[in-house]
Order: sequence, then structure tokens, then C-alpha cells
Amino acid sequence: MSKKIIINIIALLTIFLAVSCQKDDYAFGDLSAPSNLKVTAEIVGKTATTPEGDGSGMVKLVATADNAISYKYVFSDGTSENSPSGAFTKRFTKTGVNTYTVTIIATGKAGIATNTTLDVTVLSNFSDDEAVQFLTAGTSKKWYWSASEPGHLGVGQNDADAAKNFYPNYYSAGAFEKAGSPTSSCLYENVLTFSLDAGQLKYELNNGGATFFNAAFKSVGGGSGPDDACLTYDASGVKTVSLSPSESFVSKNPDHATQTRGTMLNFSDGGFMGYYIGQSSYEILSITANRMVVRAVMGGSPGLAWYHIFTTTKPTQNPVTDYTNLVWSDEFNTDGAPDATKWGYDLGKGDNGWGNNEKQNYTNSATNVIVQGGNLKITAKKEASGGADYSSARLKSDGKFSFTYGKVEIKAKLPIGAGTWPALWMLGQNYATKPWPACGEIDMMEHVGNNQNVILATLHYPGHSGGQGNTGSKTIANVSTEFHVYKTIWTPSSVKIFVDDELIHSVPNDGSLPFNSDFFLILNVAMGGNLGGNIDPAFSQSSMEIDYVRVYQ
Repeated sequence: MSKKIIINIIALLTIFLAVSCQKDDYAFGDLSAPSNLKVTAEIVGKTATTPEGDGSGMVKLVATADNAISYKYVFSDGTSENSPSGAFTKRFTKTGVNTYTVTIIATGKAGIATNTTLDVTVLSNFSDDEAVQFLTAGTSKKWYWSASEPGHLGVGQNDADAAKNFYPNYYSAGAFEKAGSPTSSCLYENVLTFSLDAGQLKYELNNGGATFFNAAFKSVGGGSGPDDACLTYDASGVKTVSLSPSESFVSKNPDHATQTRGTMLNFSDGGFMGYYIGQSSYEILSITANRMVVRAVMGGSPGLAWYHIFTTTKPTQNPVTDYTNLVWSDEFNTDGAPDATKWGYDLGKGDNGWGNNEKQNYTNSATNVIVQGGNLKITAKKEASGGADYSSARLKSDGKFSFTYGKVEIKAKLPIGAGTWPALWMLGQNYATKPWPACGEIDMMEHVGNNQNVILATLHYPGHSGGQGNTGSKTIANVSTEFHVYKTIWTPSSVKIFVDDELIHSVPNDGSLPFNSDFFLILNVAMGGNLGGNIDPAFSQSSMEIDYVRVYQ
């Protein structure tokens, strides 16, 4: 090739590049970085006497800059937020007065950015240390979908209708409903880990590489079509979780104290709790050491709320019929009043003798209830008390401990005397919103002195209330002179009640029954009433003694 031809080619390339650059410049316009970046921070509730705000932790941020297209806020609590307009209200949630560094990034054409920082000092009064303890056990804890529990995934309305906005009234999944199809079974592979890192709540989702997407968000995972589906999607990475008070419709219900805990879990960087619904904030409706119910408004569909139930027991479709992990107990080894962290009381005569024409007044007096010599003693006495002719006591773990599924063992020696009516039983924790018998009742042991040594085991639920309970019985020798172990094994498929490992009664369980949510424990001695019957005029007093109460899962 001649030198002249080479020179001509170079000249043509130079002209082409010059023209191309001119066209690029024309397309992008001014490529200079955003300038004159300014940020204002208004601390909500700030006054001369409250310079750190009203305790809500809220700060209204507004960023402006010349030649900026969008803004991003990066916070020193580990969260970040994109704000095309530059305006964003941030709730800082670490309890107390804390100073946070906020980095503001203003982005212009072609992605050219300018940034600045400012410090914000703000007060937050909101905290839920108990929820954090439940979530993490103080260090780290794994959670799983409660797949064996009906309603572990459900959807309902999100509006001001207080009668329906706190439960999935549109749809509730059946036990292991999502296990049978390759398009949904990935849901049950989820492992949700909550941990504490230097006082900060952290979260990580291990989804096995596949995420169950709501159909409206399948495009996020590269899918399409009208149905929910499992799609390959990496959800790994540690997220920061901040807590904030709930402002949902449920929190405004007249009975919200029984319908929601009122605490929001807010996940950084698009974190979510297994089922992808375009949402990173979840309201805790209820939580214990082994079960959690959350609610989240579906992203882009504010009229819908999804409900998830999680457990600390990994789901298995064919579970064993026994439980061996001790999760809660009282051995009654400390003399004095019962442990107030575990037990509360029902007091008084109740409505119509606690609904059964019972003749006793319940007290928390040491003469009726005391821990002594390694046993809990509940004593019914013939004495004037609160307008009744007899006194006694009824202990309950209501609001202190409740659980779904497990094995309960109570070692007890029963009182004696015609008219005595001791009971070891459980009641649905949702009794305030689903009044008895809709909440369900499991009577592990009932005994009446008018039918000595006959142990009753009964379940109450709609269609089986009062004298129509689903019941079984067995004669057990020496129940008032010797200790026996009263045991219930409660699973998603059955409720089985034993005395000293001898089966007394068994009832099949399924999603139509109320025995698939949290129950709490009750220990009491009643006198007379519909079941207790006539009281011996010579009766003076008698005690139920309990060596231990143990719950396994």
C-alpha cells in the first residue's frame, strides 16, 4: 500500500472521529458535574428545648444542585435511598440521641456525580428489645416458613375495615401447599437469619438460589406471565434492619393491642422475607421465641396486605410425632410466689362463675398459691372470699409464653374431695379477637372429685363447646395420692393426650380447626360448677401439687 493511500485513510479516520465526537457532545449536552450541591435537614419536632427532635427519629432531607438528574442518600446506619426529586424523610431508629453521617450524591448526565456530607443529631425513643431478643436469641437465630401451618402464606385487604384488615381474609395457603409444584416449592427452602452485630440488627436470606415471585414482580427476576413462580434470583447479602413504630390500618384498630405488636422491620437494600412482593418493610403482628407472624403491604398494590408465618423449626412434610427440644419450663425450685416472668393470674369470680357456675373466688394469695418444697401448690379452701364461699387460684402464661405445636408434660398430684375440679389446659392466644370456642381449648387433664380417679381429656372448638366437647376418659389409680405425668403431643395432624404415656384421647387436626396457632397454659382448681357438681359440706381444703411444667418442640 502506498504512503499516500495510508495518509488518506488516516485523514478520513480523523474526520470520522471528529464528527462522531461532535455528535456525542450534541447528544449528551453539557457533561459537567452537578454543582452548587446544597442539603437541608429538618429534624421533626425540633424546638429550642428539644433540639434533637420529638423522639420520632424523623429527619426531612432536601437536596438541590445545578445540572442534577437524581440524588442518592447513603446513611451511616447502613441504609441508603434513591431520591429523584432530592427530597426524602428518614427515620433514624437507634434508641437515644445519636449522630449520623449522611452522604448525598447528586448525579448528572452520563452518570457524572458530585457528593457532600453532613452530620445529623437526632433523638429516637422507639425500641423493641424483646422483639430483637426473640428474633436473634441475643446472638443469631434461623427462621423458616411454618409450612405445616395453615395460613403460613396469605393475603387480605388493606383498608380501614377494622373487622378484616388484620388477617388474610382473601386467601390462606394450606399446609405445605407450595411444596408440590416446581414453580413454588422453592419457598420452603428459605432460611432467614437474624443476628446482632455490635447492637445493630442484621438479616440475611438464604433462598437456595431461587426466589418465589409474585406475578406482578416476575420481571425483577427476568420472568413473565400471569402466575407466581420460582425464578433464579440471588438474594444473598447481609442487610441492616431498623425498627420503627407501625402506622398501618391495623395499628389504628380499636383492638390493635391484640392484633399487632406495632413494630415494623425495615430491611436495607431491597431486603425481603422470602416471597417477593416488592416490599422491604414488614409489620410484626405477633412474635414469640419460636413463632412470628408478619404483615406487609404489597408494593404497587396498597389495597393488598400479605401475611407470612415463620417458625424456628425447619419444616418437614412428614414430621415426627414427638418433640424433644425443651423450649420453656418451670421446675418450681424457688420457694415463694410463682415466677412472675412466667405466670399471671385470673382473679375474681368471673362472669357467671367463669361461665360454668363455679363457686370459688380466684386470688393470688399465698394461702391459695405458693411454690414450696419444689412444687407449685394451688389450694382450694372453704372460706368467705370476694363474695364466694370458696377461694382458689388460676395461673396462666397468657402474654408471657405461648406456642404452636409441641409436647407439654406436667407432673402433678390432684386434690381430693367431692366438688373439686382441677384442670391443666391451654387456650388459644387469639381469644380476644376470636372469642371462645372459636379460639380453641385443649384440656390436657380435668378431674372431678365426684368421680374419683377418672381423668378427662377434652378439646373444645366450634360445634364442640360446653358439654359437647370432643372428649375421652380413662380411670387412673391414685391420682390424688401420687404424682402422674399428664402429656399432650400437639402436631399439625393431631392432638394426642396421655397419662403416664397411656393414650387417653386423640383428635385429628387440620386447617379447619383452631389448633394451628399459638396457645397459652392455664393451671387451676375450681369448685363445683357444671362439671364439678355438688360440693361435700365437710370439705375444708385440698391442693393440686405440680412438680414441673415442660414444653418441648
